[in-house]
Amino acid sequence: MSRWIGLIGVPSSAGAHWPGQEKAPRVMREAGLVERLRAASMTVIDHGDMSCSRWHPDRKHRRPHNLTAVVEVARGVADLVEAALQDSETPLMIGGDCTIELGVLSGFLRQNVDMGLLYFDGGVDLRTPLDNPTGILDSMGVAHTLGEPGSAEEFARLGPRFPLMPDEKLVFFGYSRNEPEVEVLSRRSMPRYPVERVREGSEKAAAEAVAYLENVAEWFVVHFNVDVIDFVDMPVADVPQHNAGLTFREALVCLGVFAGSPKCAGLVVTEFNPDHADEAGETATVFVQGLVDAVAGREARSFGPATSRRLST
Repeated sequence: MSRWIGLIGVPSSAGAHWPGQEKAPRVMREAGLVERLRAASMTVIDHGDMSCSRWHPDRKHRRPHNLTAVVEVARGVADLVEAALQDSETPLMIGGDCTIELGVLSGFLRQNVDMGLLYFDGGVDLRTPLDNPTGILDSMGVAHTLGEPGSAEEFARLGPRFPLMPDEKLVFFGYSRNEPEVEVLSRRSMPRYPVERVREGSEKAAAEAVAYLENVAEWFVVHFNVDVIDFVDMPVADVPQHNAGLTFREALVCLGVFAGSPKCAGLVVTEFNPDHADEAGETATVFVQGLVDAVAGREARSFGPATSRRLST
């Protein structure tokens, strides 16, 4: 099946803890992302990168921090995703921090797509400005996606509906348990696969999560935060997990299963901080090649053909 990718770079650390992630699209391109995708028989429509939005200390708006910049970036993302879908492309977004996910979902929903979200992330991002003293929106994306009480209205109401996603169409996958968010999880109903469960059989867990989303939604988007990977095994995450998380191999196995679904309508790669990789660029090259192999269905022994596809809306 022909595979049409609309590649969009989002060089933004506006919602992050500090600068760094805004460099990710450029570094991934320098590591040969476009060429490697095309060598894997994927048709790539390269839309280039959005304008850079680098983190800065917003002393006047601390909780949430940098809200105006975060919303501006997310709206720009929504516009580009909507345009890619209108051209029957499968969006591949290279961030950038996690807040861009709300823009991606908004772009899909503008096209009246019945969406699911596979949240492949080291955290569940369910805190709000009311209970998170840092005010960093990067760690609050899902709370705003779900319209959790205490969310910043301007960000949570970014898209064409509120909330952007219902519980039953969102799956948490690969997260480490975080005590402050246990209470929120206890009253939410979305399916969840903590990292301990995924480690027991990554391919099986991934297949279960995909089967669930295929049953409840017409399409789903994969949010891939690289902090789901053990930082010691692959040191690229903006906020590392040391001696925790999945191995790089396990993460790619899961990603390959997700991308191999005929209902996988897009992929968002976030939280890659080139400042944490080696100076020679070898880590970025290994990461990019692994990402391409997974998306193209070449990573695991039992994947079968990749089926990233043109999306009819």
